[in-house]
Amino acid sequence: MEGNPIIDLLMSHRSIRKFAATPVTREQVNAIVRAGQAASTSSNMQAYSVIAVEDPDKRKRLAELAGGQQYVESCGAFLVWCGDLNRLQHICSKQGKEVARTTENLLIATIDAALAAQNAVIAAESMGLGIVYIGGIRNNIAAVSELLALPELVYPVFGMCIGYPDQQPEIRPRLPLEAVLHTDAYDAGKHEACIAEYDKAYIDYMRSRTGGGRIAAWSEDMAERASRLLRLHMKPFLEEKGFARQ
Repeated sequence: MEGNPIIDLLMSHRSIRKFAATPVTREQVNAIVRAGQAASTSSNMQAYSVIAVEDPDKRKRLAELAGGQQYVESCGAFLVWCGDLNRLQHICSKQGKEVARTTENLLIATIDAALAAQNAVIAAESMGLGIVYIGGIRNNIAAVSELLALPELVYPVFGMCIGYPDQQPEIRPRLPLEAVLHTDAYDAGKHEACIAEYDKAYIDYMRSRTGGGRIAAWSEDMAERASRLLRLHMKPFLEEKGFARQ
């Protein structure tokens, strides 16, 4: 699909962690979030909300809670994307009903937030802005929730830094298409060859990115990362917030 500007934009994505001092206007933020709202949503439930964090003290605290990620504080705009069943509970209660606190509705809220956020990313990048997702806000999710006054049935899925890039990092290679695209049925027999191919590309990328300082294969990195027991506080936190009780 050569010459398709939208595909070209998508394929040029990279995470930006250093931003210029140029401000991102509220008008731009509004347009970015409106573009997010145009994303698909399960049964039109629109089970998400976005917190635009402008207060400098809150930004500083969020940077700390996310593990010392300074760009949360320095980026032009910072958005927290939330799974939100609270608004639906408000609707239900006015009609004598209760929103179902099921795992399915938790998934719907999470997926809706992710779909809207990715639409917003493309909108931001089309304006010449850069972004990086901040999953680290789940490191201290209860403190983040309290800081942002999130009520029952609302939880922060991830943050998003937005701003004018002050760096041009290399595009991180992805797995071969064959690793993720299957035909008619899942084919686990492709794993070995696809991972071996990707490991080579990943080692070259990491060698270039770190100036030769780090050359671990992707499979080594992921075996270590995927086997870690991380954020075990998430399940009790979500249950306390009213999610996934069935």
